[in-house]
Amino acid sequence: MTDGAVLHIRGRVLVGPDEVLDELWVVDGRVSLTRPTGAQDVRTVTGWALPGLVDAHCHVGLDAHGPVDAGTSEKQAITDRDAGTLLIRDAGSPSDTRWVDDREDLPKIIRAGRHIARTRRYIRNFAHEIEPGDLTAYVVREARRGDGWVKLVGDWIDREVGDLAACWPGDTLAEAIAAAHAEGARVTAHCFATESLPDLLAAGIDCIEHATGLTEELIPVFAERGVAIVPTLVNIATFPKLAEGGEAKFPNWAAHLRRLHENRYRTVGAAHEAGVPIYVGTDAGGSLPHGLVAAEVAELTKAGLTATEALNATTWGARAWLGREGLTEGAPADLVVYGADPRADVRVLAAPELVVLRGRPVA
Repeated sequence: MTDGAVLHIRGRVLVGPDEVLDELWVVDGRVSLTRPTGAQDVRTVTGWALPGLVDAHCHVGLDAHGPVDAGTSEKQAITDRDAGTLLIRDAGSPSDTRWVDDREDLPKIIRAGRHIARTRRYIRNFAHEIEPGDLTAYVVREARRGDGWVKLVGDWIDREVGDLAACWPGDTLAEAIAAAHAEGARVTAHCFATESLPDLLAAGIDCIEHATGLTEELIPVFAERGVAIVPTLVNIATFPKLAEGGEAKFPNWAAHLRRLHENRYRTVGAAHEAGVPIYVGTDAGGSLPHGLVAAEVAELTKAGLTATEALNATTWGARAWLGREGLTEGAPADLVVYGADPRADVRVLAAPELVVLRGRPVA
């Protein structure tokens, strides 16, 4: 499209779970819900349109070994973009990806700074590895470095115990999370096990990543307090392989991972039925490739979410949760067009026909 051209989307424009329009226009990079007057250069596209998808747990600038260079980070972001992901909550990265903000052809990133973990209690080269006495200072630092989020590692394998164990004392968490909130940041935490969750809830945590340790006693508390979860089911699918690799040295940990994997759909389904907010995240950028957003949406339907509810977790609801606009009048025109109705079959998301970012077709 040339500068000044108008993009006309016609068919079914899904502007909300219960709101569907017949058409919209993209004028000067922004959404218009009314036909512009006097437009000479108009391109019309027919299909089913959604707001740009959200991956709420993604890591641009990171691979399995730690930080990567800008060229690799760019390829990661482009892979996500071409899959329809136009808004990323980067849930921890050691790389400085601020340069992405200057690129009109790359997804918007909401950063959570760098992971904060206990010493030798997380993946090497990923996180700040500190002791509890330094937690508040590091949380404040990352709150100021990020875009309104901070990422803690709430539990990890304790080699002396031989199983997953909580990383932080409750009083330390309470002080640190209060400090993040004072800085205007929300806090999320990586948690596989159950044991880390009560102290995080008591401390005022805003979100839990993975959340495989949710129990029937804890789920109502999550729902009552509006604490969101990002299940990353495409990542949880790797648990059996991880368990096999560590079984000889840590048999209790391996058995624990297998139980969490076996219960994954029941856990997410129970949280959903109780009203816990659930959002799509892939955990791409560690050991997983980028571009898996469609696969994660499909996984949520296996856990009991309807197609529309799973779409909400990566579109309208996810954008509202992160404070970003959807397909509303005057909003930046970030949208994806599909050849069939994703409400009938979410697998449609794996084959976008057109990706529009800031009003320009990019894929």
